[in-house]
Amino acid sequence: MTRHLRAECALTLKILIRQPGFWVPTVLFPAMLYAFFGAQSDGEWAANAMAAFAVYAVLGVGFFQFGVSVAQDRECPFAEWQQTLPGHAGNQWIARVVASLVFVTVAVALVVALAFALGRVEVGAVALVRLAVVCLIASFMATFMGIALGSLASARAAVPLANLIYLPLAYLGGLWVPPIGLPPALNVVSQWTPTRAMGELGWAAMAGTRWDFGYLAVLLGWIVISAAAVVVAHARRRRFA
Repeated sequence: MTRHLRAECALTLKILIRQPGFWVPTVLFPAMLYAFFGAQSDGEWAANAMAAFAVYAVLGVGFFQFGVSVAQDRECPFAEWQQTLPGHAGNQWIARVVASLVFVTVAVALVVALAFALGRVEVGAVALVRLAVVCLIASFMATFMGIALGSLASARAAVPLANLIYLPLAYLGGLWVPPIGLPPALNVVSQWTPTRAMGELGWAAMAGTRWDFGYLAVLLGWIVISAAAVVVAHARRRRFA
């Protein structure tokens, strides 16, 4: 890791950590929802509920921690000045992904710790490692989706737009209710959402079954689409700057 990249990572983390009113709710909210709803599950779905709220935590960090902050940075003089500093332009985006992984780790760990503390889940270390891999892949998708949102929306519009996308995605993905409970038409749409892919991979980790490469492809496709949206948005900004 170069000196410039280390400095960019440290700066991004410091800026976010010094805004506890911004990141604390984002990190705590999934665990709180799990305590209210997911912790009531029994049997096989208890582990699935833990996995569902773990990937839900990943989604929240991507949308609110980075979607909103990127939109705010676009209207911040300091962020504009920062663009003129020496160093590779990609360092800023790498730093955001690194920061995302830090906050995702905390949010997911809280959900998992709460699940075990309440005694609702009995899964082995292998299942937890596989769930961690799913959350790692999902964090790239959620972070790029958040950055894409922040690159296209204004600071004022970012929060309502994040809610407008984030909440329906969580429902369509079967993260709040099992996919079997979705209406048939919505279940068809659900198959193509990133949240359904995240959920199915997480549930496979809990069950000890093979990952469905179709869902891995869906997740990869959303990563590519989101990254392309970010590139286009920034190319457009440079053109009209």
